[in-house]
Amino acid sequence: PYNSKYNRYPDPHQKELKQAIAQLKNIQPDQLFLGNGSDEAIDLLIRAFCIPGKDNIVIPQPTYGMYSVSADTNDVEVKTCLLTTDFDIDLDAVQKTWNSNSKILFLCSPNNPSGNSLSTGKIQALLNEFPGIVVVDEAYIDFTGTKGCIPWLGDFDNLVILQTLSKAWGLAGIRLGMCIANPFIISILDKIKPPYNINTITQEVAAESIQKKSLKEEWVREIISERVSLETALKKLKLTQHVYPSDANFLLVKVKEEKKIYEELVKTGIIVRDRSNVILCDDCIRITIGTKKENKTLLEALEKL
Repeated sequence: PYNSKYNRYPDPHQKELKQAIAQLKNIQPDQLFLGNGSDEAIDLLIRAFCIPGKDNIVIPQPTYGMYSVSADTNDVEVKTCLLTTDFDIDLDAVQKTWNSNSKILFLCSPNNPSGNSLSTGKIQALLNEFPGIVVVDEAYIDFTGTKGCIPWLGDFDNLVILQTLSKAWGLAGIRLGMCIANPFIISILDKIKPPYNINTITQEVAAESIQKKSLKEEWVREIISERVSLETALKKLKLTQHVYPSDANFLLVKVKEEKKIYEELVKTGIIVRDRSNVILCDDCIRITIGTKKENKTLLEALEKL
């Protein structure tokens, strides 16, 4: 009974926080589900719409790994096809992949690990043609300068959008993901989520942080500026074979002797992502854009190599 500030259970419906986020995103609160990161929403969508051992999800590759992980956890088959060599949707390949038991199509835009945005016309074509739910994961949308798919919500009942506070807002540690869809889909997720999936501290920090929109926008401008500078500098290095276009806060870079470069960077305390084992990403590392000082340190290390 003693008021330690956190002695009461959190609001299971996150009413105040949803109201604030809905205003920020220009949607209605009943179009919004909040999860323990986007990963919880991914898991709940698969549990809600797929029958284990019978249904499947469709994933164009390469992309974010948690779609497959959640499907495997729930005994749901994963059917995959390839993106094009420039990491865009191959409409013909996707259409040939789904069948009558395909319930969810996952599209990541901007894509991870390639960084590029998928063609909006192709996403809309799949929203019209796919027989189930189309999930567009927009974790990196803040770095694109666009509104993403939210304006399409009134046109497509099968559209589900994932966004997050982890990237542009710098809040990966509080684990807050946003799922935006029509109220019927949101109501289903609300029925099957754990009652107190968003703790009080996360709700408080998120509500306080989204009031600082100007700071977030300043961070985004700086990251985009550094992304351009880093891309230019990387292209001048002899070890660089190709820098892929990016709309995200990272760059996918094809380099010579990728394994050696990755290991040497680790020895200096610089951690990049080894993506060479991902399909279509041979000899690639993924570099998250850091501060100006961090990026300078990276470039100096690469120049020595």
